[in-house]
Amino acid sequence: MNGTIVVGVADHVDDRDAGRRAVSWAIERAARSGSVLHLVTVVGGPLGVIGEGEVLERAMEQAGARLERYTHEARARGVAVTALVYQGRPVERLVEASVSARLLVIGSDYRGPGSGLRRGPHGVRIAAGAHCPVIVVPDIDLSDREGIVVGADGSSLSEAAIAFGAAEADRDGQTLTVVTTWVPVPLSVEFDGYPAGYFDNLQALAEEAQAISLAGIPEDYPDLRVVRVVERGDAADVLNRFAVHARLVVVGTHGRGAIARFLLGSTSHEMIAAPATITAVIR
Repeated sequence: MNGTIVVGVADHVDDRDAGRRAVSWAIERAARSGSVLHLVTVVGGPLGVIGEGEVLERAMEQAGARLERYTHEARARGVAVTALVYQGRPVERLVEASVSARLLVIGSDYRGPGSGLRRGPHGVRIAAGAHCPVIVVPDIDLSDREGIVVGADGSSLSEAAIAFGAAEADRDGQTLTVVTTWVPVPLSVEFDGYPAGYFDNLQALAEEAQAISLAGIPEDYPDLRVVRVVERGDAADVLNRFAVHARLVVVGTHGRGAIARFLLGSTSHEMIAAPATITAVIR
């Protein structure tokens, strides 16, 4: 994969912070794919407070020095890299930067179950508004993880997610696990049960939808090992059960629009809010 990988580096990040994992992932990806790396830090815009000019200037100098260190590291890996520090609103700047990017990479300070829900709204808004796939890298050691997991619901969005996940898995020699879930229509109190065969029919329909979405994968990637999972349950819950052992999970989200660009589907929202592994959001 060529093109530009944009990395949003938080203005407070240092070598011990969660954002460091995002930078490392992006450098490794750019080195393997021959992509250009573009490092971006956005320092908050002016509020009109007396003396803030000096504070902003100092913050931008520190951010620039930080990006310079990462730039040297990327070049040592043979990666072509540029870096810029902006003033303004992080969400807007990174969404703008995604227009010409192949991937947009951001970090998450989420550290796994029990650590608290630490991913703020910025990450969700960036993923919803971006013009390219967004990679969210949590502050979790993934060195022992294996496999790529993709959520599939039979839509064109999930087909794009499958295509992305299959390419990732094939390039890295990983197993691709495709997960499709279904839930029955809730019964009101006056009904005492579901019709005979209802659950079996839902299972069969979900399996058929998944098979259609995967139709071209064996031809495109003849050596790729694909595991198919179709089961009843909440999509985010089932995906996370597999994601905790995977090196990457891929989900689709709806297209951009005046309102929709700041909203994600419930599944992708949950996956980004508490990412169990590196999470790719595809549109």
